[in-house]
Amino acid sequence: MTIYEYIESIKEQPACLGGVLRFEGTNDQVQVLDGANKRITLAADARCKLLVVHRTAQNVSMEVELGERAVLTMAVLYPENGVGAEGKVQVVQQEASRLQMTALQLASSTLQVEVDLVARDAESVVNALFAIGAEEQSRLSIRTNHRSSDCRSSSVVRGLAGGKAVGAFDGMVYVAPDAQRTDAFQQNRNMLLSETARIDTKPQLEIYADDVKCSHGATVGQMDNEAIYYMRQRGLDEQQARRLQLTGFADDLVMRCGCEQLCELLMEELNHKLDRI
Repeated sequence: MTIYEYIESIKEQPACLGGVLRFEGTNDQVQVLDGANKRITLAADARCKLLVVHRTAQNVSMEVELGERAVLTMAVLYPENGVGAEGKVQVVQQEASRLQMTALQLASSTLQVEVDLVARDAESVVNALFAIGAEEQSRLSIRTNHRSSDCRSSSVVRGLAGGKAVGAFDGMVYVAPDAQRTDAFQQNRNMLLSETARIDTKPQLEIYADDVKCSHGATVGQMDNEAIYYMRQRGLDEQQARRLQLTGFADDLVMRCGCEQLCELLMEELNHKLDRI
């Protein structure tokens, strides 16, 4: 089942009252939203799974608030036919809340993610991947603000660019003076698939507390020719070996999305894109 067949199979969309989607209790069914300006709130102890799909070239802003101990598993998809889409996701997390977000950009697009951890023991995990080719351009920005003590965050971003594509990642982890015992991790790995592709990366830390554990790093490289040679020695042709390396680089990140159903939908879209880069 493709992601679009899945969307069509869902008969009921979440009710939106006054421009606000409010979730209470446990929602096991994946809720699907077309990219649109919305405000989403999860009540204390609520659990929800969201899939947001941007299928048109529009500028979208989404505000999300997680109540105490709320858990949100969220996937944001910019499919191949969503060329030119721009989006911003702002998340505010209260005490002991959990965010698991996976973003996938498969066309020219811009995405800004900003997460505010405003109360102790909040945790955010943001994984993102852009895969672009031809003359596509993709920009991704992730900012995590640690405004309270004893919070944790992880941002892992991977980029693939072929043809004359241009990708860019801007990352920032901010730690406020009172945000002691912060644990923050930021990583960006990129792979260029042609001599004319380019990826710019700018991970940053801004720390004003002294009792913290923070790290960040970034790499931009090319396909591993030695690994390709090794695989060809074991019976794969060059195209198969290259595709296997791409799959290993990208699939692992998508499979961390926290919901098996979401992972399968995103993986199918990603594999279709990898065939075209």
